[in-house]
Amino acid sequence: MKKLIALAMLAALCLYQYARTASPDQDPYLITDYGRLHPVKVERVVQGKEERQLIALVEEAKRKGLTISIAGQRHSQGGHTYYKDGIVLDMTSYNRILGFDPEARTIRVQAGATWNDIQNKINPSGLAVKTMQSQNIFTVGGSISINAHGRDIRNGSMIGSVESFRLLGADGHIRNVSREENPDLFTTALGGYGLFGVITDVTLRLAKDEVYRMSTEEVTADRYSAYFRERVLANPDIKMHIARLSVAPESFLTEMYAINYTSDPAASLRQYDALNTRETFVGVKKLLFHMNRLSGWGKNTYWDMQQKVVPVQQDKRISRNNAMRSESAFMEYREPGQNDLLQEYFIPVDEFAGFVAILGTVLREERLNLLNITVRYVNEDREALLSYAKEDMFALVCLYNASLSEQAQTEFQAAMQRVIGEVIRHKGTYYLPYAPYPSVEQFRAAYPEQDEFFAKKERYDPEHLFKNEFYLRYKGE
Repeated sequence: MKKLIALAMLAALCLYQYARTASPDQDPYLITDYGRLHPVKVERVVQGKEERQLIALVEEAKRKGLTISIAGQRHSQGGHTYYKDGIVLDMTSYNRILGFDPEARTIRVQAGATWNDIQNKINPSGLAVKTMQSQNIFTVGGSISINAHGRDIRNGSMIGSVESFRLLGADGHIRNVSREENPDLFTTALGGYGLFGVITDVTLRLAKDEVYRMSTEEVTADRYSAYFRERVLANPDIKMHIARLSVAPESFLTEMYAINYTSDPAASLRQYDALNTRETFVGVKKLLFHMNRLSGWGKNTYWDMQQKVVPVQQDKRISRNNAMRSESAFMEYREPGQNDLLQEYFIPVDEFAGFVAILGTVLREERLNLLNITVRYVNEDREALLSYAKEDMFALVCLYNASLSEQAQTEFQAAMQRVIGEVIRHKGTYYLPYAPYPSVEQFRAAYPEQDEFFAKKERYDPEHLFKNEFYLRYKGE
């Protein structure tokens, strides 16, 4: 009874906090991204409409000495989609499907098309996406610009499923880019964070849609690497995998549960292939997740609830396309003066247990409000120049709640740099689409290829027409 009363009181507090979030915390004349960390004034925002318009915009920017930054859904958190006093090219309206070949299993789309657009097109033909993030709300151009990855453990990062794309460069010309044609740009602009030009359209390789049987297993952090190798990776029928680490004080970074998606050829795809179109119980989930933000008790309660709810999905059947449409609306958060900020660390499989142990020590000492850690697996990627997967890696996607005040952000950055120091010490890397808390020295240590990357930037864009806050932070020009 006492627990129910406490839960009701905390729920009331959560509702009160949401009720007072209507007022914005930033100047409406400034532009920012999902992180809301570094708002700046830009020259203007331009909606992408047609090829001739994009070419004309490049010529205008060159003539007037302006810069161009490229934006999709703006879910990056490090200023990758804007630059002070520059033009922001919003590609979300440049979103047509240009061609679909079910027999060849390829689709060609404009860069502003979302993964949802693609799934709606290909699902009736029994096809699915090979690689994408765990939500389908993002634009294709944005996803390949950051070389995204997801929960598929057989196809690696995004670059592996891209057949070709077309790129509008700083010289005003549109080039075909593939492994055979302009291969230098293929490995550089794919994962190039919009610094080499405007990706106008993309041709993707598709996979066969299929039915998976979901299963959940409990595992400890110190055993996870062995479990993954012996029980997951060694089973060719397991096609997708995701795990979560406890952030609850009572089991902090020790308990885990893993969800595996095993191919079930006996199941009828037609029975399961209707696409999920809306999230369920968003309000309740949002409330519970907000409890997770507010206190250690809330974190313990939320973890207990996850452990009770997740096994209900045991042996649930789901199509590949639906497995890639995971829920996210309940995590949306717009508290004035605060935000949920993502950081992501890539750790070699054998280094996982040691890194998680030291990560726990650092997070406790720094008193950080960690809300969630999702663990994914990424195959080694030697194609992308700024590859984060130097070998087979576990990706630890960490969501923190933090104040946006200047003093709090200074302290938060120092804490993040401590974490990145441990990442590097454990032979790992970190993901570049998020807030640029790591120092320039840490960036260079994690990405020694950055010298070649910036040299190619000078070659293809010597006047620095394409620019963003990420470039400013790590190149300094």
